[in-house]
Amino acid sequence: MDDLPGKIKLSDMHSLISRNHGANQFRSSLLVFVLLAVFFCMRGTVRAEWKLVWSDEFDGNSINTNNWQFDTGNGNGGWGNRELEYYTSRPENAFVSDGMLHIVARRESYEGFHFTSAKMKSVHHFSKTFGRFEFRAKLPFGQGYWPALWMMPEKSVYGGWPASGEIDVTENRGSNATTVLGTIHFGGPGHHDQSHGPSFKFTGGDSVTNFHVYAVEWTTNAIQWSVDNHVYETQTSWWSSSDRTNTAIRNPYPAPFDQPFYVIMNLAIGGQFGGNPNATTVFPGEMQVDYVRAYDWVAESKAAETVSKSQ
Repeated sequence: MDDLPGKIKLSDMHSLISRNHGANQFRSSLLVFVLLAVFFCMRGTVRAEWKLVWSDEFDGNSINTNNWQFDTGNGNGGWGNRELEYYTSRPENAFVSDGMLHIVARRESYEGFHFTSAKMKSVHHFSKTFGRFEFRAKLPFGQGYWPALWMMPEKSVYGGWPASGEIDVTENRGSNATTVLGTIHFGGPGHHDQSHGPSFKFTGGDSVTNFHVYAVEWTTNAIQWSVDNHVYETQTSWWSSSDRTNTAIRNPYPAPFDQPFYVIMNLAIGGQFGGNPNATTVFPGEMQVDYVRAYDWVAESKAAETVSKSQ
């Protein structure tokens, strides 16, 4: 039999028994019985773990353009949310330093707008279906800040938003530093639907202004949100329709969350989610990201070992 790291071999168990006599024999035999039970329970078991398949650790001195591209401008109607910022690709709004990505929101006149910030996305560089996606980040505090770490489909195979889905890993209203939200958006043409929490609340004086790990674990029939590995939300029900005349005609579950999604990081200012900045809001404000990582769930099966008894 091959040696098993961290396990007891049968020959070792026999030695344990032969060396113990009298008053110690019962205790030793009991110990060996327990070890044998553990040994045989572990034979042929299946071990599973997360395997890192993609990441950006922001360890260099510049943004890796093999991983990211920028949205610029103010989109259509403030990116559909009445946001106030103009997104740029300038180093004033996004840069890498000290092992961190810095996305900086500024109050300044630029291209006819009064605020600037940045929005980065991995579209056309990295996307995947299912797995664990995590960010270690800290977020700014202030009325009107809207930091978001989220995901969108690489190809809208079921149609325009929301039919092809959206996964919000975490977002925060800057005026509330103790609460973050995780949400999925789905539905059909003209019929937006979404999940509704619960949210995660920091306690004991902690807040989004400290570094935390925000993650989703996404499988074929569930999406689960966590902060610092504390699971606070699980969603298993959603739908998708591509039919413009009858959204009761649905795409097969788990559509739309069965397609590759890419990663987005942005710091918005103002808009319909948390309102606009006011006189108390301090600029500039930063979202700092220590890393972004994506994992696959990998199962490793260990074949049952054959123990032969010598004659």
